[in-house]
Amino acid sequence: MKERSAWHFNGFIGLLFFLVFGGLSVIAIVQQYLAIGIPLAVIAFVLLISVTVVQPNDSMVITFFGKYIGTLRQSGFWLVIPFTNRKKVSLKVRNFNSSKLKVNDIEGNPIEIAAVVVFRVVDTAKAVFDVDNYMEFVEIQSETALRNVASKYPYDNLNNEGISLRGNTEEVATELTKELQSRLSVAGVEVIEARLTHLAYSTEIASAMLQRQQASAIISARQMIVEGAVGMVQMAIAQLEKDGLQLDEERKAAMINNLMVAIVSDRSAQPVINSGSIY
Repeated sequence: MKERSAWHFNGFIGLLFFLVFGGLSVIAIVQQYLAIGIPLAVIAFVLLISVTVVQPNDSMVITFFGKYIGTLRQSGFWLVIPFTNRKKVSLKVRNFNSSKLKVNDIEGNPIEIAAVVVFRVVDTAKAVFDVDNYMEFVEIQSETALRNVASKYPYDNLNNEGISLRGNTEEVATELTKELQSRLSVAGVEVIEARLTHLAYSTEIASAMLQRQQASAIISARQMIVEGAVGMVQMAIAQLEKDGLQLDEERKAAMINNLMVAIVSDRSAQPVINSGSIY
């Protein structure tokens, strides 16, 4: 099924013909010319039931005794084929907010996820005739696509390798949009955008995963501090040797130890005065 344009004519001209035929039929019936008045009244009635109004960003799907004859997209007052069934289909951009779904990511961790889908109807024939109810179809397929995408990636990548649901929102949104478009094209629906609106660990593992994230953050911070401290110690020793102060291996080891403790420690260093020799 593919959308095509339906025949239509200016509705105001049709209304004018209705008034003319209606007036003539009344005059003929009053003067008892029933053979003329009744056919004129029938024509006026047919013209009256053939007019329809289409609002902006709406469309009218027209069928004639079960046969699809076209779609009227132009807004205004129109005269169409009589004795047809007309179904209104909105062409406006709409949002669908999914409910919070509980799914497992690729690592098996239970998470809560939700998304918003922005869409519009681009083929009214497919939306009306190829699916039972295109709004319900959008809702069901949106949740199915969201579950499918969520199960492909981990919630978070602690090693910063690959795509994660939390760290790569743009990539996840793009894949979700493509997944939805492939599913909803059969209903004549265009997916404009799809984005995650909620993402969190399920309550039963939220506390444990928070501790894991905190531990990972502490390790990363410590690693950065140690790398910086090693560089500072190397610079200090190189500067001392450049200034002509030669240190033996034991003195270097003692200095490195003191500098590392002072830099890496998360507390203020307590100075110790050595009144003697390290030897």
